[in-house]
Amino acid sequence: MRDSRTDDGVMQFDGTELDTTVWSPYYLPHWSSRAASAARYELDGSHLRLFIPPDQGLWCADDHQPPLRVSGIQSGNYSGPVGSTVGQQPYRDGLVVREQQDPFWGWTPHFGRIELRARADLSPRSMVSLWMVGLEDRPERCAEICVMEVFGNALQPGSAAVGMGLHSFRDPSVPEDFEAVRLPIDVAEFHTYAVEWTAEQAEFFVDDQPVRRCAAPPDYPLQLMLAVFDFPEWSTGADDHLVPGFTVDYVR
Repeated sequence: MRDSRTDDGVMQFDGTELDTTVWSPYYLPHWSSRAASAARYELDGSHLRLFIPPDQGLWCADDHQPPLRVSGIQSGNYSGPVGSTVGQQPYRDGLVVREQQDPFWGWTPHFGRIELRARADLSPRSMVSLWMVGLEDRPERCAEICVMEVFGNALQPGSAAVGMGLHSFRDPSVPEDFEAVRLPIDVAEFHTYAVEWTAEQAEFFVDDQPVRRCAAPPDYPLQLMLAVFDFPEWSTGADDHLVPGFTVDYVR
């Protein structure tokens, strides 16, 4: 069985296999490869758990700075041919495609409410995020709506700094407007994170409470990116055994 989408638009993870008509279990594979960017995940108890075990290698190990490891899924994928510079979310100028990807549009909303219910297992060297990005089928369609982003090194007893907002990248029509807001939540427990996205604004919510509002968000389809990251350079020397994880109840 695969995970399922209900009539009210809730994508739950009830099966034993990820629904690959909606999700691609590779993180920006055009800059690396599918083999080297495959997510580590499990479906259990109607939850999707993304995690990074100690033996997982670096993503783009010979190039990306800072070094990182990642387990992520995404609801779209697009690149140009090998050797071209056409690809989603380049992390530096002059980056070229290493493995061409066929166009994949599993779920690419254009306005609406996007909501995540999830919990995170973090240490000071890891982070989790749900963000939405342009398909980059045209270069300027590249801006981002970050629904939530939490770094383990920004956790405090009884609170977390939750990042949310817009990143313009190479889209001059979208302003850079991002902020990490400290909220009285424990991210190890389940919470809902949402954005209500219209042509005029993106309003962000945590547990149904409005937190911030951004004007002039992207006005084109966006794909979802859902991932947990680990930054080995931030190691204390006694934390290499830790397994950061992102447990998702649903995406609506």
